[in-house]
Amino acid sequence: MAHEVKDTKFDEYLEFPCSFNFKILGVAHENLVDHIMTVVRQHTDAGDYSPIVKPSSKGNYHSVTVNVTVTSKHHIELLYTELGKIELVRYVL
Repeated sequence: MAHEVKDTKFDEYLEFPCSFNFKILGVAHENLVDHIMTVVRQHTDAGDYSPIVKPSSKGNYHSVTVNVTVTSKHHIELLYTELGKIELVRYVL
């Protein structure tokens, strides 16, 4: 599988390491937060991450915000890609 190259500008606007909020929109499922946190822990140093979960108005989706310490532009891109691979996830912002 070819590695997708992203042309982001994170390195022009951020100094690393820094805190970065990932907002993940996914299907309202009891395992959504567990899947998200598993990916976050796989790709970050141990930290006390506290996801904030907000249900959509109809309750079909959950918005999960996680603040992560990132170390590089590549690190941000990796997390976007890996979070986007979760089956229950629809968008990563």
